[in-house]
Amino acid sequence: MNKVLVANRGEIALRIMRSAREMGIKTVAVFSEADRSALHVRYADEAICIGPSAASQSYLVPEKIINACKVTGADAVHPGYGFLSENADFSRAVQAAGLIFIGPEPEAMEIMGNKLSAKAAALAWNIPLVPGTAEAITNVAEAKIKAIEVGFPILIKAAAGGGGKGMRIVHKAEDFEEQMGLAVSEATSAFGDGSVFIERYVSSPRHIEIQVLGDSHGNIVYLFERECSVQRRHQKVVEEAPSSVLTSEIREQMGKCAVDVARSVNYTGAGTVEFILDENLNFFFLEMNTRLQVEHPVTEMITGLDLVKEQIKIARGEALTYAQGDLIMRGHAIELRVYAEDPKNNFLPDIGTLKTYKLPAGKGVRVDDGFEAGMEIPIYYDPMIAKLITYGQTREEAIEIMIRAIAEYDITGIQTTLGFGNFVMHHDAFRSGNFDTHFVDKYFKPGEPGERGERDHVNEAETLIAAIFGSIYRKTAEASAVTEATTNKRSNWRTNRIAQK
Repeated sequence: MNKVLVANRGEIALRIMRSAREMGIKTVAVFSEADRSALHVRYADEAICIGPSAASQSYLVPEKIINACKVTGADAVHPGYGFLSENADFSRAVQAAGLIFIGPEPEAMEIMGNKLSAKAAALAWNIPLVPGTAEAITNVAEAKIKAIEVGFPILIKAAAGGGGKGMRIVHKAEDFEEQMGLAVSEATSAFGDGSVFIERYVSSPRHIEIQVLGDSHGNIVYLFERECSVQRRHQKVVEEAPSSVLTSEIREQMGKCAVDVARSVNYTGAGTVEFILDENLNFFFLEMNTRLQVEHPVTEMITGLDLVKEQIKIARGEALTYAQGDLIMRGHAIELRVYAEDPKNNFLPDIGTLKTYKLPAGKGVRVDDGFEAGMEIPIYYDPMIAKLITYGQTREEAIEIMIRAIAEYDITGIQTTLGFGNFVMHHDAFRSGNFDTHFVDKYFKPGEPGERGERDHVNEAETLIAAIFGSIYRKTAEASAVTEATTNKRSNWRTNRIAQK
């Protein structure tokens, strides 16, 4: 493996490229017109434009990614996370082109990419599952009977879903049919697949995930757990490793189950097995993510491993150089996802220019980002600006370092989740470890003490105006990106070639 094309953008693209460079591997960046001046484009050894700003015309087009590999001579593709990272057809296309896909085999992606087939694979290995249906619902009347047997409240979930889409909580039998219809409709709209299933609703769940690594020689290990219970809209905002509530016995049980889940599909590469933990510390398999996770840095901090380097080594056919007993967990790490969102307005995405952008520093602070002062936050992609990670010998130390780092992280021009992170770090429920996935609904009231604003004068109508004039802005941004291509902005990329259509 001599040259890796990173089929992604922003902070994760930069993070992958840095590890590749340390391994002596050249890198290729792909970029849309909106990302022409992005940091990952300037950092890579080569960069190639693959289309317009919209992801559907650039980052989500497999043919353009593969063509970019041919043009630049890249012999491997790292998909990062999001975009095409869990697309089995893309993985097959990469392999069919004679390239190395840095990730699991497409068959493992397909099985774990559907919650029902994933549950079936886990069930075959006696992994604990939340009581519910094992197959897609085809008869609503029969499903209602099953829901009554399981006991309300129940959860209707999209088989192909994620991010809370196609998900409905039903508290009583008379609401079942209506909520079923809404879930199917949303799942069809979001994923093109209306298959749904039901399971018992765990009222006070914690979201615990186990990082696994598997090589092509049959070795699979788990790298302990991450606590991901502080969420908004079923999406994570704060993660930490290890969890504050797991005992060593439960950790080992969950780790062995995670390894068995990976073994059920002959998993290779880095993957994450997710579990729900109830108030009695009973755990149930939720799903498996067949890629690198956004929150992987906290695992790196407590294990001393570079997960991207491990992915590359595995993709090259190398065996893991350690066994489960060799892995040791040291210290505590916390990650805050710094989103361009307005916590005061239901965490709606914010747009604008980073007028000020100064990073925190010091012992125990790591920032994975892809921006600098003067850059605009594109409206086409996920609004995450950076990941702020802190490490301490204890959980308390990691929290205090995070509080200090948030205070030092100076961002103006947009609203961010920094203030929300500060609120979380100071809250008694978080500090005591006594919280679950309902943390935001239970405790977060915008404007409470501890929430730091990022702008002195905020026009609360900005989000509404942005929504109304969104289409106009998109056209303007598109035109602006094209215009920028003709300016004399300096960059240190070696080549900047336009992919042939």
